[in-house]
Amino acid sequence: MARWCAAQGWPVHPLAPGRKTPAGNCPACRDRSHDPRTCPCPVAGRACHGFHAATTERNRIDAWWGQSPAAGVGVACGPAGLVVVDVDAHPAPVPDRSRLLPGIPIHEAVDLAGLASGFDTLALLAAFRGQPDPAGDEGTLRVRTPSGGLHIWYRVPGPHTRFRCSTGSSPKVALAWQVDVRAEGGYIVAPATRTAQGVYEVQGPARRPAPLPAWLHAELVRTGHLVVPPVPRPPRPGGGGVRHRVRGAAARRVLVPLVAEVVRCGAAPEGTGFTEKLNRAAFTAGGLAAAGHLERGEARAELLAAALCARPWQELRNEKIIDDGLVAGGARPFHLEGRP
Repeated sequence: MARWCAAQGWPVHPLAPGRKTPAGNCPACRDRSHDPRTCPCPVAGRACHGFHAATTERNRIDAWWGQSPAAGVGVACGPAGLVVVDVDAHPAPVPDRSRLLPGIPIHEAVDLAGLASGFDTLALLAAFRGQPDPAGDEGTLRVRTPSGGLHIWYRVPGPHTRFRCSTGSSPKVALAWQVDVRAEGGYIVAPATRTAQGVYEVQGPARRPAPLPAWLHAELVRTGHLVVPPVPRPPRPGGGGVRHRVRGAAARRVLVPLVAEVVRCGAAPEGTGFTEKLNRAAFTAGGLAAAGHLERGEARAELLAAALCARPWQELRNEKIIDDGLVAGGARPFHLEGRP
């Protein structure tokens, strides 16, 4: 399985035999705390620091699993361009309804009797958006876990889009209660890996991940999973480049709330000011892109995903609103001097 994953372009690393955790570090790495990114062990071919050592190199893979044939296979999600929705079914007290779908109020009239796991909250989120439940998505790779959970694998849309990991119990960044996200900075257990609890088994006909659905992309953006690296502005003539650098995070803080407003329009088919909100978000994105704070193509893709989530029946109209807004905003660059 390690070779097969590497052939897909997914960097792999060994898991401890019979477990779902990475193989142990070498004694030197165990005895001292240090940054995995500067550790010489992964470069030297040692499987220290888990997904930081992940590789697609055939010789190294053969050496690792030759030394430990019973080792499981971990896939580093970020370098593999994957985002995996990890649905848990662990027994746990159900929290207040305000924490089931972060950012989405669930009216008291909604009957939540029987809700007990991530399968329920993911289905609730999909129903709220009028979308099919990803747990039943036979078009993408799905893996049943030994504990009764489910890993739903998707490809990230584009090489420059990255999402962060999260746990469903997090009060800060979460998709839904008991629904974790495995992405940049994390790994996922590959199919056929055997642990003491059982085997990770593929479900359904698909053997490869499908592209991330647009509505799930929009939900990950809305819930703060999008990773935006700092993007410095080019220095102005005459110096002062450091003083005038504007981080991409500042631009995201301006745009993300506007995109979230568009997504929230999906709560009702009309009367939400959808066109005005989408146009405002596109105009702002166009201005930010013109000023060099965002990449226009990525901003457009994000806006399209949000619009599709809210108004899936009018794709062509959505595109026109977005493109017109981007052009209008592009004529008025949006500078962010003074914003942290």
